[in-house]
Amino acid sequence: MKLVLATNNEDKITEIRACLADLELEIMTRADFENFPDPPETANTLEGNAELKARAISDSTSLPALADDTGLEVAALNGAPGVFSARYSGEDATYESNCAKLLREMEGLPEDKRGARFRTVIAIVWDRDLKLVDGVVDGRITESPRGASGFGYDPVFLYPPAGKTFAEMTLEEKNEISHRGKALAQARGVLEKLLKSSF
Repeated sequence: MKLVLATNNEDKITEIRACLADLELEIMTRADFENFPDPPETANTLEGNAELKARAISDSTSLPALADDTGLEVAALNGAPGVFSARYSGEDATYESNCAKLLREMEGLPEDKRGARFRTVIAIVWDRDLKLVDGVVDGRITESPRGASGFGYDPVFLYPPAGKTFAEMTLEEKNEISHRGKALAQARGVLEKLLKSSF
């Protein structure tokens, strides 16, 4: 059975492949298609954007599709950057520029005001049906970047039980406890049931 990952983000593809590696699925990406839509993320919720992307790719390829949308929600910033996490510092945002803007916005805040959470919503479109799952992890925003692994806000997101930022963890460590790892664990369960019902 084929499953298309509805993302252009190579870092996300690596994490998703790692979590779904032993399922009886042929994981496909934009590299496998001549035409691969890149729908604008116009919804105002993570759920809405994940569904929008999964449906667009499933419709285009006539195959089951999986999409995720992830937001970093910072309590002191009233939940920002949230649904705008990927483009927080503007249309030409990079991982570095987003982190830099976040640290500027939080400059001078004490440790007890630096709470944040990562949230990932995964949408699976299979035979036109939609399944949604999500995962959340709580942490804190550091005062400066730490670590060279990961991507996005990983260098500034501290996971207190480990005493490390996500960027200081291996991919395996991160997938064990991360928001995307938790959402993917649920998505695995959904996919296992769908695969069984397909045979």
